[in-house]
This record gives sequence, structure tokens and C-alpha cells, in this order.
Amino acid sequence: MLLPRSILIFTVGLLLLLSPSSLPSIEAAEQKQQFAVDGKVLELEESNLDAAISTFDYMLVDFYAPWCGHCKRLSPELDKAAAILAELKQPVVIAKVDADKYSRVASKHEIDGFPTLKIFMHGVPTDYYGPRKADLLVRFLKKFVAPDVAALNSDSAISEFIEEAGKSFPLFIGFGLNESAISHLAVKYKKKAWFSVAKDFSDKTMEFYDFDKVPALIALHPSYHEQSIFYGPFEEKFLEDFIKQSLLPLALPINQDTLKLLKDDERKIVLTIVEDENDERSKGLVKLLKAAASANRDLVFAFVGFKQWQDFAESFEVSKKIKLPKMIVWDGNEEYFSVIGSDSVEEENQGSQITQFLQGYKEGSIIQKRITSDSYKAFRNSMIGIGAVILVLVVLLVVTVMQSLKEEPSRDHVDHPSSSASPSEALRSGDKEDKID
Repeated sequence: MLLPRSILIFTVGLLLLLSPSSLPSIEAAEQKQQFAVDGKVLELEESNLDAAISTFDYMLVDFYAPWCGHCKRLSPELDKAAAILAELKQPVVIAKVDADKYSRVASKHEIDGFPTLKIFMHGVPTDYYGPRKADLLVRFLKKFVAPDVAALNSDSAISEFIEEAGKSFPLFIGFGLNESAISHLAVKYKKKAWFSVAKDFSDKTMEFYDFDKVPALIALHPSYHEQSIFYGPFEEKFLEDFIKQSLLPLALPINQDTLKLLKDDERKIVLTIVEDENDERSKGLVKLLKAAASANRDLVFAFVGFKQWQDFAESFEVSKKIKLPKMIVWDGNEEYFSVIGSDSVEEENQGSQITQFLQGYKEGSIIQKRITSDSYKAFRNSMIGIGAVILVLVVLLVVTVMQSLKEEPSRDHVDHPSSSASPSEALRSGDKEDKID
């Protein structure tokens, strides 16, 4: 028996509506209703975190623990920021999930401390190491929804761009440079820097930024008051080399926050250990290091004060008895190099001593050494995160079960493993600003 035409059309339409290809759009619509952008922080659970990540193009997720004091202090800042970020033309949603309660979430997203913040851009996570006060957090996150390359058409537009960008990222401004020359690299390094091109500007601006011809690409580090100029050639390889080498300041102060900036840089690190990085003698030495860095962009120059971070300095055979300043070359992992006869820096003629050190290193007049982890135990133990805690508990559980199978219950015994780490382990772990309380 043939079905009436109207019923047949209705049936076919219904089947098309419920076909697998139409389900994603139905699911997406339901998710958008489930996760309203109303300026409030979303409270997520293990069951709906993935759905939220796939729903929003830009989302900052706070992986927290209810007992964590740092998390409690961060929460009101996120509440303030969420209301502002929701009003953007391209909104950024803020959400939080109890990663202590949902251990599988913590494991999946490699949460090793509280609070851990991650930015999800089109579903792809990036660790957030930026400021945590509401106003600065908003300014930081605006970068991720900004154009890849900003077009600046006046002196005032240039000033406004720099003001809006803030101090959390380096800035690249291409004066008289075609946007197409840096657009690809701007996309590639968007997570690490601001990019712009200035087409209309005055001679006064050229004088202010100290360049005398165009095109010119200026790299600015507002927080370090540093500037570098690139006049070409503007082929992609040379441009990318300049951009990569300019992502870090000329002389990077090493601390728990800046250490992670070295994670993706493949250059060797010329590390100078001073007594106190805040005294005038050390500041004078840092100026000389910056000058050396300008002429040796194939190396990263960094410094650390023994007074500021003793545990880190001691990893390189430095103690209170060692004469400082001391220079070494560190590979960012387990190895470092002393230059024979040139590792100590005397007070006189420090510039020539730095030159001699670099020359000795490049000529291979070095002694290769490995970092000893014992001097780093105190720092590592104070920074141990939830991932390490879970790992230790799992190991203990496995050992207990294995021994219970072999021995009588009364004879069971489990030794607690000790924990130690080198600076490279801290670097690879991507230590958070706030750890477990």
C-alpha cells in the first residue's frame, strides 16, 4: 500500500532532521542554551567540562580546590573579570571546576597545583601565567580575541595600541611594513606577543622610537624598558629569527615566574649569578650583559641573585664561600659549562671580562658539568604539586599490594620515597604561580 504524498514528505523530512549530520547543530544549540554568557563564572563538573570547551571559542578555566587559600583569593577577581569579558565583541567566558573532587579531570588536563588556569582557544588549551588581578587579567585576555595584526593609522593610534597592550607581552610594530609580511608569523606567535603595522606616522614618532628608515620592525618590552630594531631582510626566515630572539628581554631576571619563559627557547643561556641583583654593582653589570646580548642574539642572557634565589644558584656549585659574580652557560636542562679561567667576574673591566668569557665559550675552552639535584631539594619540596602527590600515592598503593601478596600482613612495610629535582625539572613542569597550600 502506498503512503499518501503528504505523509511521505513529512516522514522524509523527519528522517533528514534526525540524521547524524544534523545532530551536531542540534547539540550545539542545546549547549549554548546550557552555558549562557551572562557575565558570571560558569560552575562546571566532570560531566559537562568538555561540552563547555567545545561550545565557546575562548574560555579561561580555573582548576581549583575548595581548601586552597590561593583559590579563595582568586575567586572574587575572576567574578569581576567575567562580567567585563562577557561584554566584549568576541566574549571570553570564565569557568571553574573542582579539580580536587574530579581527579580524572585533573589527570586529563595535567593539573599539578592549585589554582591552575588554562585558556582554551577553539578547544586548544594553553597554560595561563598572566596576572590574576581582575583589571590586569581582563587586559591580558583581550589579547587573545584581538586581531592578529592591528592596523595603526596615526601617531595617536600607535600610542593607544601600546597603552592597551599593557606590559605582559612584547610588542612588534612594523613601521612602513606591509601587513602580509608578518601576518603568518603573527598567527604563529599570537600567544606570546602583540603584532601591528603602522602606515601613517610622523617624523616625531620615528625620532621617538629611534629608527631612521622604513620599513623597520620595532620590538618593545615595556616591562623591561627595552627596544630592538630590525631593518631586514624581510624574508620570513630572517623575520622569524628576529621575532623569536626578541620574545625575551636582553637580560632576563631568573625567578619562579620568568623561568618558564625559557621552556620553548632552544638557545643556550648565559647565566650570571650575582650576590644581590638589587644592589648598584649588579645593576651596572646587567647593563653590560644587555650590551653583550645585543651583539650575541644566538644566546639568551639571564641573571639571578644568590640572595633572591639561593636554592637555584646552589645548583651550579655556588655557595656563600664562592666569589660572585660568576658566569656559566646553561643548556636549560641538566648540563652547564664553565669557561676555563673566565667564570668569575672581577669589579674592574667587567665588559672585557664578559667578552673574554663569551670568546672562551665559543672557542670550546670549557668544562662540561651536570647539575646536582641535592642543592635543589628545598625548592622542589616546597613546590611539589598534586600530580606528584597522586603519583606517590599510586606508587605506595602498588608497593603495598605487591608486598601483601608476598608477605604476612604483620610484616608489611612501605618506605616513603624522597623527592628531589633540578632546575630543568622545574622548567619542564611549568610551575604555577600559586601551588598547593
